[in-house]
Amino acid sequence: MFRNLFSRSATQDADTIDFEDIAQATDASAVAVVDVREPHEFAAGHIPEAVNMPMSRFDPRQLPSDKPVVFVCQAGARSRNALNQARAAGRDDVRHYAGGMNGWRSRGGDVAF
Repeated sequence: MFRNLFSRSATQDADTIDFEDIAQATDASAVAVVDVREPHEFAAGHIPEAVNMPMSRFDPRQLPSDKPVVFVCQAGARSRNALNQARAAGRDDVRHYAGGMNGWRSRGGDVAF
């Protein structure tokens, strides 16, 4: 499901996932959302069911392994960093939502507290 749901055209960045795809995947519980913001940011609102793994102590070896992973942060930079670290550690089932929580909220995504 992950490869089909997140298939990319040649013009799209294969590391990113768009809002429609992440919303569909989270609704279907098809991915593990890993929020790499700091705990105080996470507590102020996050994607439902997301787990918090702050970049300040991020270890890609501790990522969930039962589902593909989508990283999210506030605006996309930290999630890209986490993706790069996960790829360097050998994970190829990872993407990041470049819109971050700013994009998630602006598109009307559900927010948990």
